[in-house]
Amino acid sequence: MAVASPQTPLPGSGLGFYEWRKSDRLPFRFTLSDQPIYAFAGLWDAWKSPAGDWLQSFSVITVEANTAMRTIHDRMPAILRLRDYDEWLDRGEVERPPTHLLRPFPDTALLIHSANRKVGNVRNQDIDLLESP
Repeated sequence: MAVASPQTPLPGSGLGFYEWRKSDRLPFRFTLSDQPIYAFAGLWDAWKSPAGDWLQSFSVITVEANTAMRTIHDRMPAILRLRDYDEWLDRGEVERPPTHLLRPFPDTALLIHSANRKVGNVRNQDIDLLESP
């Protein structure tokens, strides 16, 4: 038995998000210049197996990279502006999802920082990971 797959905003913060440049696998941290708190567009689902076990999952929706991000990677997370949250969440069962909100974030609002090479290894949990090398 599956539960309907609703849209969900996945919280982000001023700490940013990471992406690795494809050519050399160097990590970069991305922050937003105009929003200390934001949300990625996401989907979640829950499925119950015949044995009665539940599996819950979510995914971050990605879109084509904007010009700034394209120097690092060809895709980026779909970032929702605060004004878009209600529209992303408020949808009846038969209404079409608001796919027009799935667009690259403006270049002028995306800041790119070099990231510590230790990022991406779960054994590394230090606050210094936020500092540029």
